[in-house]
Amino acid sequence: MTAWTDHLARQGARPNGAAVAFADAETEARAAAEGTIAVPLLHLGVIRSTGPDSATFLHNLVSNDVLRLAADDAAWNSFNSPKGRMIASFLMWSEAEGHALALSADILPAVLKKLSMYVLRSKVKLADASADTLLIGVSGAGAITALRAAGLPVPDAAMKQASDAEGSRCMRIGDAMFVVAAPAGSAPRLFDALAAGGAAKAGTAAWQLAMIRAGIPLVTAATQEEFVAQMLNYELIGGVSFQKGCYPGQEIVARTQYLGKLKKRMYRLAIPGDAAPAPNADLFAPDFGAQSAGKLVNVAPAPGGGFEALAVLQTSSAEAGEVHLGSPDGARLTLLGMPYPLA
Repeated sequence: MTAWTDHLARQGARPNGAAVAFADAETEARAAAEGTIAVPLLHLGVIRSTGPDSATFLHNLVSNDVLRLAADDAAWNSFNSPKGRMIASFLMWSEAEGHALALSADILPAVLKKLSMYVLRSKVKLADASADTLLIGVSGAGAITALRAAGLPVPDAAMKQASDAEGSRCMRIGDAMFVVAAPAGSAPRLFDALAAGGAAKAGTAAWQLAMIRAGIPLVTAATQEEFVAQMLNYELIGGVSFQKGCYPGQEIVARTQYLGKLKKRMYRLAIPGDAAPAPNADLFAPDFGAQSAGKLVNVAPAPGGGFEALAVLQTSSAEAGEVHLGSPDGARLTLLGMPYPLA
């Protein structure tokens, strides 16, 4: 990936581990909230599954229906522990010889190892394709214009994909949100073309803010095996099939769906202050006293200062409306709206 990161550096990118920034946090947050952005998704990696058994192999391991995933589809999906806790969340799409999974880069090696343990006699090969397939996020009102200016095909509906002759794929994950999966040799040209087409070059935090506002969580190393799928609203964004057969954790996920009222949900919060709280930080509420009432999932700087976050929280605490960070008397947080109903 050196050629890719070198190219980004020439465009003004400032790396910070698996993250990157092109401007200060306030500028990038405003770009994500008010404009159109193109973001190199260095914090994500790609696992590729190839072979005649790819669909069946993955179908038996993940929460969504892979056998029904059409050639022009993309889908949210998850890999879970036997206790139903999410080990990984990912965007999955079909390819000519199998499937690709885009997930948090910090958990990719461990997830790849766990998936590989199930291969046995299946005619499937799993590989880390992060160096071969580079990801770019495009979001905002001018996203379609920028994509077309870059010569990329634009899917006509959410959770659909389209590809071009060079092997680049465009996945539409929302009305104005897209993930481009490009061959390593094409990514620099496409990134520059997106910028020339009106998308501001932006960094990881800008994309994270866009995803937070879209209500789409990302499981990272800090939050692995913390949440059942429904706690992250995964069934609400189409990441769980309740009609498919068994997979690790399926019994717990199904029981959570059909037995009683869900006690925890994912909400969006505003967090005051200058220091970013860490994912998995505890939240507190009066109805739970000194006991944790929830945890942060993803956090990003907000326009105007402070931060926005996705957090799993007791529904009773959310309904009461008083939530504190870190301790019962910690900073008080503000509940914000979600882009979909919390059924």
